[in-house]
Amino acid sequence: MALERNEEKLQAALAAAASVKRKSGLGRGLNALIEGSYDKKGERPGSSDRLVSHPVNSVGFISVEHIEANPYQPRTHFDQQALQELAESIKIQGIIQPVTLRQLGTNSYQLISGERRLQASKLAGLETIPAYIRKADDQQMLEMALIENIQRENLNAIEIALSYQRLLSECNLRQEELGDRVGKNRSTVTNYLRLLKLPPDVQIGLRDAEISMGHARALIGIDDPKAQIELFRKIVAEELSVRRVEELVRGGYGRPAANNGAEDSGAPAAPAQPVVPAAELRRTERHLTDRFGSRVQVRPGPKGSGEIKIAFDSVEDMQRILHILHPS
Repeated sequence: MALERNEEKLQAALAAAASVKRKSGLGRGLNALIEGSYDKKGERPGSSDRLVSHPVNSVGFISVEHIEANPYQPRTHFDQQALQELAESIKIQGIIQPVTLRQLGTNSYQLISGERRLQASKLAGLETIPAYIRKADDQQMLEMALIENIQRENLNAIEIALSYQRLLSECNLRQEELGDRVGKNRSTVTNYLRLLKLPPDVQIGLRDAEISMGHARALIGIDDPKAQIELFRKIVAEELSVRRVEELVRGGYGRPAANNGAEDSGAPAAPAQPVVPAAELRRTERHLTDRFGSRVQVRPGPKGSGEIKIAFDSVEDMQRILHILHPS
């Protein structure tokens, strides 16, 4: 990919500069590596009124006042204590890795990646920061920002799921392509996307680390949103383990009673029918889910009947499932 080649060129350039200035630049970050650079007027880039356009695929110092936030930033929360710690490190060591920008005009830039470094640099009192300038349109901005954050930042599970969803919908990617872009297999991507089907209260609990990804995946096995919220609150209140939650879901948590009130109404009980053990149903569901890469539900009915439901997220996903059913 062009992005990877450009980053390789950047790393090679930084390595070469580091070997020349290793003694004088030790412990001072990229400031020491780029400190000999001058702008087109032959002046050191120390103030914003001296900064000029930088060529694409170059590294230079950019005034923090001239950098706009990334409108496609997937991260919605930044730990202020962690930012302050990064700012203190920048004061001592300088910036180790430049931020990545695209140029909108003379002295006008938009952040592609490096939001935490930019914010921490402002806290540290820096007026200019080293930046790698590259060319990108709006869709490339979105894709690069999302993928860079997914791969490098500690996003919570809901932020990752929302990032995957935006890549699918706004970048017109299929799930197979998305998996290749972010270095994840399709089942991992699918598991994250399913989290967005949970009730908002549960998603907020996952985002705020009240429950784990394992808890959330177990809750997906419950069809009734009210039962999902009820069990979510039980998890938080009683600090239930993931294994315990899985046991409750396999045991039919949240499903209506099988007698449907027949005993209370005095109506004669229906003839007993063969019952498939719940554990066997769950094993079948897990096997089929792994087979199709989509959520599969097995629901027994009266007199040994029942139904199997296979969920799909898009027309392409449906066609993929149909191909598995009818490979010819």
